Amino acid sequence: MRYIISLCFLLFIGIEANAQNPIVPPGVYIADPSARVWNDGKLYVYGSLDESTTYYCSYMYHVLSTSDMKNWELTPDVFNSRGDNDQISYSDKELYAPDCTHRNGLYYLYYCQPDRKAAEGVAVSDSPTGPFVDGKKINLNGIEQIDPAVFIDDDGQAYYIWGQFEAKIAKLKDNMMEIDTSTIVENVLTEKEHHFHEGSFMFKRNGIYYMVYADMSRGNRPTCIGYSMSNSPMGPFKYGGVIVDNDHCDPATWNNHGSVVQFRGRWYVFYHRSTHNSRMMRKACVEPIEFNADGSINEVEMTSQGAGAPLSAFEQIDSERACLLYGNVRIQLFEPGNEKLTEIHNTDNVAYKYVDFQDGANEITVKVKPLKNGGTVIVRADEPWGPIIGMVRVPGEKDGEWQMITSKMKGTSGVHAIWLGFYGADTQLMELDWFEFSKR
Repeated sequence: MRYIISLCFLLFIGIEANAQNPIVPPGVYIADPSARVWNDGKLYVYGSLDESTTYYCSYMYHVLSTSDMKNWELTPDVFNSRGDNDQISYSDKELYAPDCTHRNGLYYLYYCQPDRKAAEGVAVSDSPTGPFVDGKKINLNGIEQIDPAVFIDDDGQAYYIWGQFEAKIAKLKDNMMEIDTSTIVENVLTEKEHHFHEGSFMFKRNGIYYMVYADMSRGNRPTCIGYSMSNSPMGPFKYGGVIVDNDHCDPATWNNHGSVVQFRGRWYVFYHRSTHNSRMMRKACVEPIEFNADGSINEVEMTSQGAGAPLSAFEQIDSERACLLYGNVRIQLFEPGNEKLTEIHNTDNVAYKYVDFQDGANEITVKVKPLKNGGTVIVRADEPWGPIIGMVRVPGEKDGEWQMITSKMKGTSGVHAIWLGFYGADTQLMELDWFEFSKR
């Protein structure tokens, strides 16, 4: 994957990998991804930008875009709520999850903030990547909440969707900046009937209207992207199920928020994963999805490859590509543009799905920072209890430096999920930057 980024993000230019998830560069945390395909043939992702483990989001938006789902361009700082490029005169609050739509040559960015008196607004640009300017409040008839979404039906009627704990919908006026308050329908989706938490997104396929959202159906947490279906954009909707669940992307993961879009003949679900043992510092990800004949959507697993091919065993696999983390281990930034696995305890496990060994590898190299206790990395194929194919011993060091350690392993070919298990004396075992395989 290659990231093309403007001058203020030069340190990320030229990053390449065969992996697809996350679709943001190391050190950039874009959450709540709303994916849109515009007339230029490119796919754009609009989302909030996390910057701290102590509060959600930040005061600006970035935009991701791609022509092929492999090479991603990051356009930073397209809209601000404070600072030199402040475009919201009435509020300096953080910018929560956005959405964007296109009509009559203009792009309308719908944003929200943690201000119940003026939670939602809209800004405009003549470019899909902004800058978006002149943010204005949207009058929601006193029921302002968060997480705006916009859907334009085949007949040209636009709808505005928003809400937390229960979703609301109304028709947008032709100017795309006001709703017809007489058309507001509340309780379109509810927590009780649809497991709805927040984060609506609507699309239409084969005459069926789909509402996609953060789903509370598992573990009393909105870790899932779920969906409901209807024959009308204003409901009633019937619960359909889960599309993807980000549980175990991080020890402290809490929510999810995403979208579903068709691009170049394939359908995808976009979602996010948290990092840093927090509910924040979330990273946008993507998985291909399939529909059944009745319109239902098959649930997919979180993977490291996302919309791309399996990761090559013979190139560096960055530790932050892990799609499942069990135990205390977490992904965390440790230098500009670089993340690691850290806080590794005895019996922690992480997974990378999937890795292509082609016609075979018999060595593994890891870049690790030994800590006080050191330990052993056990490499397994397919399952956390699967066959052991490798073992790397990491000596304990009080003030260890980053080093590469190479070990022989059982010859392995084909495509496998790779599980790294960490074993040692309780805590402070090691930190991991990357690993790769080779054939000697």
